Amino acid sequence: MARLTQDELLHVFHTLKNELKSYEKGPVKARFDMEGKYELVSEKENIVALGKSRKEMDFSALIIQSGYVGFYFMPIYCSDAIRLQLSSNLLKLLKGKSCFHIKAVDDALLTDIRHALKVGFEGYKKLGWV
Repeated sequence: MARLTQDELLHVFHTLKNELKSYEKGPVKARFDMEGKYELVSEKENIVALGKSRKEMDFSALIIQSGYVGFYFMPIYCSDAIRLQLSSNLLKLLKGKSCFHIKAVDDALLTDIRHALKVGFEGYKKLGWV
């Protein structure tokens, strides 16, 4: 596969950003919202593992890299239950602990990402993080 052009990367970025933006509400705010980088965090103070307090919790982010758009999805860290609800096609794009390398978007992938965001948000809700 040929290297993606800047226009192709921007198309992927903006398509995915439109999906993430619907979660920018209540305590979930955009920490970064610029061309090529978009990051959502929950600014609700919460208690995480071992009783440690955190002033914010990362939710999801997009960053244009040289050959793909990095879709960082932090709820995957919360529980195996969230990971198990993600589609096998989306999991094939997982290249680290929480980073999916997205090179193209189609209806099936958008459906998978919408589902992941919904499941992740609900997981955060159950934990009291949003």
